[in-house]
Amino acid sequence: MDTIDWKLAQRVGELLAGQGPYLAGRSAGMQPLAEDFAARVCAYTGLELKDPLPQVELIDRRGWIEANIATMRPLLDPVSSRLGNGTGPLAGAMRSISGSLLGAQVGAVTGILSQRVLGQYDIALLDAEPEPRLLLLAPNLAQAARNLGVDREELTSWVAIHEVTHAVQFGAVPWLRGHLAGMLSELIEGLELNVAASRSFRMPDAEELRSLVRRLQAGELMRLTLGEERWALLERMQATMSLIEGHAEHVMDAVGAEVLPTLQRLRAAMTRRRHERAWPWRILERLLGMEMKLRQYELGRRFCDEVVAQAGPAALTVAWSSPDLLPSSAELDDPASWLARAT
Repeated sequence: MDTIDWKLAQRVGELLAGQGPYLAGRSAGMQPLAEDFAARVCAYTGLELKDPLPQVELIDRRGWIEANIATMRPLLDPVSSRLGNGTGPLAGAMRSISGSLLGAQVGAVTGILSQRVLGQYDIALLDAEPEPRLLLLAPNLAQAARNLGVDREELTSWVAIHEVTHAVQFGAVPWLRGHLAGMLSELIEGLELNVAASRSFRMPDAEELRSLVRRLQAGELMRLTLGEERWALLERMQATMSLIEGHAEHVMDAVGAEVLPTLQRLRAAMTRRRHERAWPWRILERLLGMEMKLRQYELGRRFCDEVVAQAGPAALTVAWSSPDLLPSSAELDDPASWLARAT
């Protein structure tokens, strides 16, 4: 029996998401554009898409929440089941309470995020059975286009290039999905061990408390929670995600320059959207980890821009040759050092 109440998660997510100004797009009409974008992405990156491109789906927020809850279940069920393994006369009631609470929390996160996401290449890293999906959020694209004062069709095409680039990355690099899945599984295993260890809690001594305060002040809460070994693993995973996202950011501009007349205006508007957010959104994004996502975009894009400026697009393609040639966190800040090692 699942510990998390996933039906409650869906209901809470939909309640918080709101409807948005849903303007149904031409899903069938988007597919030929997406196929053209994929061909352009392959030509620019040197990557070869081995499988057919997923069908573009223009969905609403409810559909996005449903898709992401389905993706999250293999990630969260192993951890949440540990929380529900207690015994005693109140164990059943506690499992029910924790399941409802966790379901409400998952729903709140997905509901809030569904208001901001424009597109997603949805791939289940820990479950090979579901086929990847190319999702564009029609209400959010319509709202963003109106708020930013840009053409909705061009914004939709530009976001589609980003997500198509992800499809090319995972479709052309056969080891990438398994590489990320392996790191993610190891992280989840570490979280399970931490949950089990927390049941034998003891009060820290004075020196441990002082160390705790210093590390909290240094912003190392996640590092403190995971431990040094898991933190190093998280850093490697974050570096890989920075390359994935930054590469898509770089490519969406390179390919967009070929097909979008107002690309510069779109890029300026998107930069404003990311940096000129109201304070409630800034707080929520920090709590939900979205600031880390924005840093992935920026750091990865700067790395890719610099590699291409120094050595051309073919040099950047080397990063997808094997896991050993992925840039480290330090190399993302120093593209020249990665070029010296990889080319």
